Amino acid sequence: MHILKKDLVNQVSAELSLQKQDVNLAIDILLETMTKALAADRRVEIRGFGSFSTRKRKSRCTKNPKTGMTMDIPERKTLHFTMSKSLKESLINETD
Repeated sequence: MHILKKDLVNQVSAELSLQKQDVNLAIDILLETMTKALAADRRVEIRGFGSFSTRKRKSRCTKNPKTGMTMDIPERKTLHFTMSKSLKESLINETD
């Protein structure tokens, strides 16, 4: 089951009795702020949830499975998420 942005907006709007447009704007601002921070190589930490950071992947050579030709993949940034201890514990306890 997926949770979409509109589902988050509906949930927060219902719990806080706020208009959906205001909650949608707040979520947009939150995501934009996080995006800008990560693009600037800053770490984003949300206590009780986890932290987001960027890592660099080295450039490498690989084969295209369709054509068999070798390709050079350049160095690039990737997103890394580390979950908080409380989130990890709640996930472990949920599966038991």
